[in-house]
Amino acid sequence: MPIIQVHMMEGRTEAQKEAVIAEITEAMVRAVGAPRESVRVLINEMPKAHFGIGGSSAQKLGR
Repeated sequence: MPIIQVHMMEGRTEAQKEAVIAEITEAMVRAVGAPRESVRVLINEMPKAHFGIGGSSAQKLGR
């Protein structure tokens, strides 16, 4: 059973997250022949204040 963790900053819509889940699932089915129903995708959203880019938070950088 493939388990894929995705870490990304908060702010995506529910529809975008559904698309990420669907696309990653399809990639695993194609790449390793995993049965679609066995693929698990976990999305971990981080507050922008908890995501650093070049020494500053993404929030501070307006990302």
